[in-house]
Amino acid sequence: MKTKNNTMSRRRLRRLVLSVSLSGGAILCLLVSWELLSESGLIDPMFSSSPTRVVASGWQLLWDGNLWKHIAASGYIFVAGYLLAVVVGVPAGILLGWFEKANMAFGGIVAAMYTTPRIALMPLFIIWFGLGMGSKVTLVFLSALFPIIVNMQTAMSTLDGDLARVARAYGASQRQIFWTIALPLSVPFLITALRLATGRALLGVIGAEVFGGAEGLGYLIQYAGATFQTDKVFVCVFIIAALGIVMDRSLLVINRRFDAWRGSAQ
Repeated sequence: MKTKNNTMSRRRLRRLVLSVSLSGGAILCLLVSWELLSESGLIDPMFSSSPTRVVASGWQLLWDGNLWKHIAASGYIFVAGYLLAVVVGVPAGILLGWFEKANMAFGGIVAAMYTTPRIALMPLFIIWFGLGMGSKVTLVFLSALFPIIVNMQTAMSTLDGDLARVARAYGASQRQIFWTIALPLSVPFLITALRLATGRALLGVIGAEVFGGAEGLGYLIQYAGATFQTDKVFVCVFIIAALGIVMDRSLLVINRRFDAWRGSAQ
């Protein structure tokens, strides 16, 4: 058993090294090509910048302290809206998926809101809540909410019928089926929902700050773009992408932990 685990660990390590090497090599080639095209004059640095200019601009923003201020402002909006979406969306999705009448009553509303671009509602949020935190957090909240509801609804409504029948045959109540079968099996759907919600919430943050903000990464992107400071635009874009990757990979690690737990429990 120990030898088998060691072999699996070595395989995972080799796969990780290969993945990092290939992805790192691809990124390096892209950056080198970008730099060469910019320096050769084939593309205008004013409109496309270059890796060295982006790094220099990022270092300057860090040195001035302005970048941390904008990251903190965006982070506060993201955390507030995202956590609120999780607190509301998970129970709402479970309710809609587990109770058929609840789905009949509110399923249409959820479907309509899920397909509606939330950014189109931002002018209304500004009218209702002003240009402060309220309108921004509302946009982030709604952006992240409906992917969570839809995924949790799907998790509850697609419960394995064979498992439920076996549980009932052994005298399990509906409540016991919910707690011991439905909820554990919904974990992969929950992780997927959180991953989707992360991307939607980040888009909501940037959209909210572009519409009506005086600070934050979205505001900095809008201001830098309007003044042709493409270096700063790329700095903000790379920071947002890096934050998104970190959160997405963290959720995948959590999901693997649950996979291991489910495997050992079987």
